[in-house]
Amino acid sequence: MTASPEAEPASGRERAAQVRTLFSEIAHRYDLLNHVLSLNIDRRWRRSAVAALNWERAPAGTYLDACAGTFDLALTLAGRRGFHGRVIGTDFALPMLARGLSKIDGRAVAPVCGDTQRLPLRSGSFAGAMVGFGVRNLSDLAAGFRELHRILEPGGRLVILEFTVPPGRVLRMGYLVYFNHILPRLGRLVSGHPWAYSYLPRSVRDFPGPDALAELLREAGFASVEWRFLSGGIVAIHVAAKGPGEGEADPPPES
Repeated sequence: MTASPEAEPASGRERAAQVRTLFSEIAHRYDLLNHVLSLNIDRRWRRSAVAALNWERAPAGTYLDACAGTFDLALTLAGRRGFHGRVIGTDFALPMLARGLSKIDGRAVAPVCGDTQRLPLRSGSFAGAMVGFGVRNLSDLAAGFRELHRILEPGGRLVILEFTVPPGRVLRMGYLVYFNHILPRLGRLVSGHPWAYSYLPRSVRDFPGPDALAELLREAGFASVEWRFLSGGIVAIHVAAKGPGEGEADPPPES
C-alpha cells in the first residue's frame, strides 16, 4: 500500500496545518493508540518527566503542559501527592483538548487553545513546563523553545519527552522494523486514519538527535541543559533550566 503524500512531514505553515489536521482527526482514538502502540510504557515515561520537573520546589506553583493533547502529562503532575498548584494545558488542536476534558474530573488542570510557538501566556509566570511528544511537530523549533523559555520564571525547568532512535545496534534494528512497518499498519487499523501513523516515523526520522536538540535549547537561552535516554533509547528526556535572575518582556501583540 502506498502511503499518502500527506504522511511526509511538511514545513513552515504547511507543517502547522498538517499537524493540526492530523491530531484533530485522530483525537477520538488518540489515548487508546498511545497506550496500545507503546505497550503501555508511555505511562512510565510520563512519570519520569514529572519527576524530572522538580515540582517539589514550588508545589503550589503554576505549571505548563504544552502540546498537551488530551492532558495525560498534565494529569500525571496534577495527581502527584503533595502537589497543590495548577497545570495549564495548551494545544492548538481544539478537538484534542475537547476529547480530554472528561478526564480532568476536578483536577487542577485548565485547558487553553494556543500555539506553543506563540503562547498566549504572561512572561515569567510558570514555575515549570513540560512537553510530551510534541516538540517534534513544531514547524519552528527555535521559536517554540524561545516561547517556553519566556514563560518560565527564573530557575524554572522545562522537561521534554520525545522519541528518538536507539543507539544500540540490535535494539535500533528492532525499533526501526516496528516503527517503520508494524506501527503504521496497526495505527491505520485502529484509528481508521489513512496517513497519521505513517507521518509519525517520518517525523522522528527528520527530528534532531538529543545532542542537537540540547544545543537548540541552549541557543534559546536556557542556562543548563541535560538529557538521558529512557527504555534503551526509544525515548530521550531533556531537562533545561532557565537561569536565575532572567527576565523578559511579553512579546508585542500580533498585527
